[in-house]
This record gives sequence, structure tokens and C-alpha cells, in this order.
Amino acid sequence: MYTILLFLSLMITIVSQLYINTKYNKTNKIQNANQYTGKEVARIILDKNGLKNVKIKEVTGTLSDHYDPQNKVVNLSSDIYNSKTIAAISVASHECGHAIQDKNGYLFLRIRSSIVPLVNFASKIGYIIILISIITSIFKLLWIGILTELIILLFQIITLPVEFNASNRALKQIEKLKIIDKNEKKECRGMLTAAALTYVAGVATSLIEIFRLILIARSDERR
Repeated sequence: MYTILLFLSLMITIVSQLYINTKYNKTNKIQNANQYTGKEVARIILDKNGLKNVKIKEVTGTLSDHYDPQNKVVNLSSDIYNSKTIAAISVASHECGHAIQDKNGYLFLRIRSSIVPLVNFASKIGYIIILISIITSIFKLLWIGILTELIILLFQIITLPVEFNASNRALKQIEKLKIIDKNEKKECRGMLTAAALTYVAGVATSLIEIFRLILIARSDERR
């Protein structure tokens, strides 16, 4: 059973990554009709929503794009920042969706931001405790590790509405502002949906891992 759960968790991770990479690679080859770069798209959306104070910064990495609510910065990877593709429009508009959430005080974004320090602590200490528990066979410690995993799971669950809402806001913005035409809408929606579904896969993987750890802990108690 432990091996099956581990294999299932691994497969979900691999399939979700393949899906997002396939969508990204496809949309990253399609030039948008208006020839907007990701930076230009982000600037248009931010300015039209009264967010001229939000900066746009180019960062390294692939799909390393994110919105920094503390410093009010939309960080776009080089491929997105400079490209004139459907992928660039989709990703840039999604990150702007988070900036709009921040401006409007979107509840789930506020909750997520408030528990980040706790989640970072749980992430650092949780795996160490789990590893020590398994190596030393002190499985009572495993329950502490499971608790830290539950904190991370809570964070992931709260993240789901944040990401889906940001994608919905992004699609509405690029339609409303006529950044895309009707023929490009389907591809943008596909890319945005694929990105959001990776978070669903993350929740599923965490649930399986927690269940696996509980089985290990309970099997030791029955000895």
C-alpha cells in the first residue's frame, strides 16, 4: 500500500508538470495578434485598474513569474517579459490578477499571505522531523511531522481559490481591454486553466502523502 501511494503521488506530479509544460510550449510558439509583450500586457492591465504604483520586474528562470504583494511588484520571467506570445499574455495577465486581488483586499489572498511565515516554518521543520522519525523508528514523532504537513495542505487549499480567481480576472481583463481577439481566447483560457490545475495536483499529492504517513504511524501503534 505504501509503495502504491508513493507511486500515485509521483505520477500525479509528473502528469501535472507534463500538462503545464505542454500547454506552455504550445502557447509559447503562438504570436499574439496585437504583438504585445508580457511587460506591455501587464502595464496595460495594471494602469487600467489604478495600479500605476505596481512595478514590473524581469526575473530569471522559466515559469518563475509571481506577484510580490509586500513590495507591490509583478515579477515576470524573461521569456514572458519580452515575448509576444499567447503564453506571455496569459502568464502576465494572471500575475496582474493577483495584483488586482491585493488592491481589492481579496479574502483568500489576505489569509494566504498571513500564514506564509507559519507555512515556511512548517516546511523547514516538517521534513526533518519525518526523516528523523523514520531513521530512528520513533514513529510517535511522525505525528508531529503529519501536523506540519496538514499546515502545508491548508495553505495549498487556500491557494486554490486564489489561483482560479486570478485566472478568471486575467481572462476578463484581456477580453475587456481587447488585448486578445476571439480566436486567441481559447488558447489563453487553456494556458490559464493548466496553470491553475497544477495547484489542484499539489493538493492531491499532499493528501496522498499525509494518508501514507498516517498509515505508517498507525501500523507502528498496532505492533
